[in-house]
Amino acid sequence: MVPRALPPRLVIDPTLPPDIAAQLRLNPHVLRMARTGRRTTSSTSSAWLFLLPGLLLVVGLVTGSLAATAVAGAGVTMIAMLRWLVTDGADRDARRRLGLAHQYADRYLLPEDLDYPCQVLLRRAQDACAAVLRSQVHQAGLIDTVDNRVSLPEEVWQIAQRLAKLSAMHAEHRKLVPRDLPTGLEDAFKPYSTALDAAWTSLSKRVRNLERYAKQVVKADKVFHAHRRLEALAARTPDYQRLVAETVRDELAHAHIKELADQATQVRMLFERSIHEARQAAGELIRTPLV
Repeated sequence: MVPRALPPRLVIDPTLPPDIAAQLRLNPHVLRMARTGRRTTSSTSSAWLFLLPGLLLVVGLVTGSLAATAVAGAGVTMIAMLRWLVTDGADRDARRRLGLAHQYADRYLLPEDLDYPCQVLLRRAQDACAAVLRSQVHQAGLIDTVDNRVSLPEEVWQIAQRLAKLSAMHAEHRKLVPRDLPTGLEDAFKPYSTALDAAWTSLSKRVRNLERYAKQVVKADKVFHAHRRLEALAARTPDYQRLVAETVRDELAHAHIKELADQATQVRMLFERSIHEARQAAGELIRTPLV
């Protein structure tokens, strides 16, 4: 049995202010509450504590032990105030976080906002984006054709929005179109299915472009890693050349020494070619319109 793909991660509109985005990202359970339309209400669990001192006073008057009852009432009142302060503070914070989730409900997408095929496609886009952003060539600023920190999150957000809309239309389509169509009506429903298929094909192509870019970046990363190691060896080239000259026959020494001298240049050319291919993939990604 093929294991199910990992669900996509929460997607937040990258144009949101960073502090708002951070608060939304830290409270995914609150975002799910907002999706269901839930709203918080003030806690009333401490209200009875404010009534208790009055009840104790009445008891003291009835029993005649007013002093002891007053002391007990004062203690209960203090406890009630402390508990109210803590509870009210927590309520205010919960209301604030849920209020943000409602306010920016159209600026984030949860995994459950998508059907399973769309979830898989979004996760592929996210993984490709993550592969580029964690690469050494990105962190070293070597793939400067596109500002990955800005353009890639925006690309994933645009894809996620369209996948969410496609998921909703898939669900609607399944409800409206009967499984067993009457004879002769198949062609009447076909344009609607074709439209959904066209949207899916377009989004799939966009994700494949992202994956192609990520693949080129990963390839460049491997060459970059090898190149850095070779640079460390290149600093020792004279030592290796002397070793060959001292131990290898004259007719072989010249070829070995030349090979050592040329090796760094060859790896540098391979590295530059891989970076060029990654930049080309990024350029194609930008030129391909998301429709």
